[in-house]
Amino acid sequence: MELPGLAFAVWMFICFYASVDSYPSGKIREACTSMIPCHGSSPQLSPEHTITVNGTEFKPGDNIEVHLSGPDFEGFFIQARDAEHLDSPAVGSFMLVDRKLSQLLTCGRNKNSAVSHTSKAKKKYIKVYWIAPGDAPKRVQFLATVVKKYKLFWVKIPGPIVSQPNVLSPTTPLHATSEAISTSHSVSYLSKPFNASGCGSMKFCIRNPSNCDPESASCFFLSFQEEKSSVFIEMSGPSEGYLAFALSHDQWMGGDDAYLCVNEDHRVHVSTAYLKGRSPPVLDSENVLEDVSWRLVDGILQCSFRRSISLPAYKGRFNLNASYYIFLADGEASEGGLIYKHRHQPLITNGVYNVTDLPQDIGGSRSPQLIKAHGALMFVAWITTVSIGVIVARFFKPVWSRSFLFGKEMWFQVHRMLMLTTVMLTSISFVLPFIYRGGWSQQAGFHPYLGCTVMALTIFQPLMAGFRPSRHAPRRQLFNWFHWSTGTTARILAVVTMFLGMDLPALDLPDPWDTYTMIGFVAWHVGIEILLEIHSYCLVRKVEVIEDDRVQILQSLTSAEAEGRLFKHVVLTIYVSGNIVFLTAFLAAINHI
Repeated sequence: MELPGLAFAVWMFICFYASVDSYPSGKIREACTSMIPCHGSSPQLSPEHTITVNGTEFKPGDNIEVHLSGPDFEGFFIQARDAEHLDSPAVGSFMLVDRKLSQLLTCGRNKNSAVSHTSKAKKKYIKVYWIAPGDAPKRVQFLATVVKKYKLFWVKIPGPIVSQPNVLSPTTPLHATSEAISTSHSVSYLSKPFNASGCGSMKFCIRNPSNCDPESASCFFLSFQEEKSSVFIEMSGPSEGYLAFALSHDQWMGGDDAYLCVNEDHRVHVSTAYLKGRSPPVLDSENVLEDVSWRLVDGILQCSFRRSISLPAYKGRFNLNASYYIFLADGEASEGGLIYKHRHQPLITNGVYNVTDLPQDIGGSRSPQLIKAHGALMFVAWITTVSIGVIVARFFKPVWSRSFLFGKEMWFQVHRMLMLTTVMLTSISFVLPFIYRGGWSQQAGFHPYLGCTVMALTIFQPLMAGFRPSRHAPRRQLFNWFHWSTGTTARILAVVTMFLGMDLPALDLPDPWDTYTMIGFVAWHVGIEILLEIHSYCLVRKVEVIEDDRVQILQSLTSAEAEGRLFKHVVLTIYVSGNIVFLTAFLAAINHI
């Protein structure tokens, strides 16, 4: 296109004298208005590239397929503008098809209102989708700037004009590649996101995290509002694949009444389904949903629909005036609408609810209670009781050797009590996943194998201690070595097992917080052990070694240990407090999921 002389002069002045450079990365927001790349040369007049679309008409919410093609080019910039006022700001928003070649830009106040290149790599073809806004002008024209080489480019290449229904056809030629995207009269586009107003007073809501805002990028939201003989349902969450909820008589998948909102080629298809065990859902051939609407913006998928409370003629559809567990899941979907297994554990309500009863505003859990108890008990056992017990046995024999508890030395009684507590907690925790799964889990990786190994070593330790030789027996040293090595192996494997278990779907703690926190605990424990080892070594160095008098050596060592009693008590207090902090953090995370 030919530029007016004054505008062209201003543009040349800016490019040559202002601190403006080329944009090989495609982040060209400064050129949103002019669409002119500052490459120090004038644009070409006869374009070699064309813009095509697959429709001539649109309604608010429609997706228009936009193609840019031609000889090899390095950069591009695509916008949609009011066809009657091409100098006006960009309208609507875009969705990407190939993120390696294209990226979204925000021009002015309209988010994702332009598309540009991501690199200087040569390309022949670009495909994107334009989403018509609710306040779109009657006629919209697509414009593109294309850079073939640094100083060889075209500005505002005119593309086809698309119009809203009942608007006179544009005079600009239309390059159509296929028929217009069809829209069903029973499906409409949501003009704005859902909100939580009325939750607990007018409608039954489920939110995860609790009390989150449906407009936020991390909120999963499901609401039910009774309206005479039907229920109006809203569902939203961060997903570019699918969202689904199901009504179930128990907390297990299978025999459930499910509802899916699936992203199929940048349009959302809403359907009912029936769940059979852990198999993929069986979609119904007849759709019983009414007033279907959807919205897909910035990775947030939203859909709404209406369903009659009772559908006796449709097998598999539950009556909505009864109580059920409610599942809420999300996952990926292929371009053809094929859905894949949910990425993490579905959200499940903690009890059965009747969505047509008194409105409530509740949350749910992505981890079953038995699995939560399993994780909590293991953390208590292997972060607190066993760690403190090892520290006591290793460093507090001289400190507490003259103190007795129930007829035995205090360090030994404390050590034995903590270790027996570890055995009890580990044993209880060990059986909980088997109760929940009803057997062995084939999908938990190495975690159950290592867990069984830890359980075996945990049981073997007290059994071996029951056959402990007397203090001066010849085999006592061999026993001490086996006792230490078995306990150390169990502790190391337990930490590895916890690392693996924290990221399993059934107990998916926040990532990477869980990994860093566990690394922090390991560093904390090792640091305390090193500190106490250094302290013990320094005490021994104070002892006057008398080669011929072993009694004198022991007496001197005992005296030196007594001097460090206060230090060890302080370190033990700090260590126990630190362990409680780590344990509290893990338990809080488990309770939150």
